[in-house]
Amino acid sequence: MEIRAERSEDISAVHKVNVAAFERENEADLVDRLRGLADTFSFVAVEVDRIVGHIFYSPVKIEGKCADKLFVLGLAPLAVLPDHQRKGIGALLIQHSLEACAQLGCKAVVVLGHPEYYPKFGFVPAKEKGLRCEYTVPDEVFMVLELESDALKQCSGTIKYRSEFGEV
Repeated sequence: MEIRAERSEDISAVHKVNVAAFERENEADLVDRLRGLADTFSFVAVEVDRIVGHIFYSPVKIEGKCADKLFVLGLAPLAVLPDHQRKGIGALLIQHSLEACAQLGCKAVVVLGHPEYYPKFGFVPAKEKGLRCEYTVPDEVFMVLELESDALKQCSGTIKYRSEFGEV
């Protein structure tokens, strides 16, 4: 299994992976709208020359109290082809991409996701760090991971996603 940055020739396959994983077009269309914007990052899992998984990051803003230049990303979506799920591909994508995001200067990552899954990668409820989601969601599904120790120490407020997320 190879985890690497998405390439232009991967776009069609990435779209298909997201449609298959979510059984709808919304997430795939979101990635297509966000791809290429500043500070977005896209990684794929490749098995025998076939893309079987995808993870995407886009910048989010903290409205409230925080350093102006704090680079925070939102992880969404994470998709794996249905016949490849539960084989550790999502975990590989998360681990590899979080390391890459840290190397690119990202200080923290937020995710709206399964509260049983993301904590194994170090995510904690964002509420514990003084952050809340702009969307009405249970506290346990909105999580954050500091990629730099105490990056969020002086922060509190609401995480705002790009407007394109409102269409999902």
